[in-house]
Amino acid sequence: MREIGHFIGGQVVKGTSGRFGDVFDPNTGEVQAKVAFATPSEVGHAIAVAAAAQPTWAAINPQRRARVLMKFIDLVQKEFDGLARLLSSEHGKTFADAKGDVQRGLEVVEFACGIPHLLKGEYSEGAGPGIDLFSVRQPLGVVAGITPFNFPAMIPMWKFAPALACGNAFILKPSERDPSVPMRLAELLVAAGLPAGVLNVVNGDKEAVDTLLTDARIKAVGFVGSSAIAEYVYTTACAHNKRAQCFGGAKNHMIVMPDADMDQAVDALIGAGYGSAGERCMAVSVAVPVGKKTADILLEKLAPRVESLKIGPSTDTQADYGPMITRAHLEKVKSYVDLGVREGAKLVVDGRGFKLQGYERGNFMGGCLFDEVTPDMRIYKEEIFGPVLSVVRATDYEEAVRLPSRHEYGNGVAIFTRDGDTARDFVSRVDVGMVGVNFAIPVPLAYYTFGGWKRSGFGDLNQHGPDAIRFYTKTKTVTARWPSGVKEGAEFVIPTMK
Repeated sequence: MREIGHFIGGQVVKGTSGRFGDVFDPNTGEVQAKVAFATPSEVGHAIAVAAAAQPTWAAINPQRRARVLMKFIDLVQKEFDGLARLLSSEHGKTFADAKGDVQRGLEVVEFACGIPHLLKGEYSEGAGPGIDLFSVRQPLGVVAGITPFNFPAMIPMWKFAPALACGNAFILKPSERDPSVPMRLAELLVAAGLPAGVLNVVNGDKEAVDTLLTDARIKAVGFVGSSAIAEYVYTTACAHNKRAQCFGGAKNHMIVMPDADMDQAVDALIGAGYGSAGERCMAVSVAVPVGKKTADILLEKLAPRVESLKIGPSTDTQADYGPMITRAHLEKVKSYVDLGVREGAKLVVDGRGFKLQGYERGNFMGGCLFDEVTPDMRIYKEEIFGPVLSVVRATDYEEAVRLPSRHEYGNGVAIFTRDGDTARDFVSRVDVGMVGVNFAIPVPLAYYTFGGWKRSGFGDLNQHGPDAIRFYTKTKTVTARWPSGVKEGAEFVIPTMK
């Protein structure tokens, strides 16, 4: 049985706790590896190694730090397909989807390569008599990222690339469900020239997380996962004087206006609702057709598409999506479908009984489609994180705006319409952090920031883009005056510009 340890001090090390987690093959349900769970002392050792390595890394000029990231990009590109296959084998997403996971992560690394420009401060000559003012951005020190199972390549790169570019050392605690790709990314960073100890990977569970949250040497923590855990990480980190950016769950709505291109809308719902078996924080899980006629047309076109979804093993290049991450998660998603039926929603397409010949023990589930879902139902209120789409019929546009705006989650939302005025009004008024116009999964490109509102995000700064540079640095402002411009005598009042 393959055993996965940790990556500390530039090399793979075995775990010493004697505690392990199972890494499953989602296609078969079989255990394919064991991952070591770190003890507090192992996490503490990784932090100490990072703290020792960070000052030297920070002293390297930003352009040379960027060159390490550029070399890392080159190495990842050379192993691109292999990384995607490894990711797919542990997560269950299709090979094509896994390649997208790697690519979207690399795009943030590419953004971080612009760090010489991104770290530029401000300068004001002659701000006062013989006085110059300027600001500089400096690294925080040792920072940490706690990342989820659903994007085991992308989100670790979203976290560590800007942090390293800014001159920090980084501790990564990836999901214990699919840890192999994060471990390999760490090896490739060292091969690209990152000094040993600047990036360390500790695998584990809550014990490892709590150590990162309470150790005073960790100056900032980034997290992606469920809202309950995001809130816990945020409050605990803040209580220990750390910066925190924590992203939680979602219930992303897609509004379909009567004038929308219905075929385009159905294509968008199929891809955004069922891609990656719905295990995406940006998945569309609620369709909101406006008006009875729109809803009837949408359901007529949508139902047969859901019924014809091709579900297969992650190795099947023709599959629309593969298995879910674990048997436990599969059963949880099925229980939500059971709940929706009990709550009175109309189950138009039932995928609970799906079985794949030759993979009967795999974590597969067919697409499910509910109609006549109402806002008081738990299947509407709660994140299901599976291939389940709920249709909530809105009587008019105003109701369609209210639904996502009043939901406790505020991650992503989309509107499909041909009317520019309607789209512009929706973008302005909807109380959600990321908005798509005729674009179902509005994940911003790397040079904009990613983050949701309300219980989808905790903290003031978002992921990647300019916010990442602000999050991983502290601003130092300098007021300078040289002796030739100094008058004799003491000054006893506060300096002003009068």
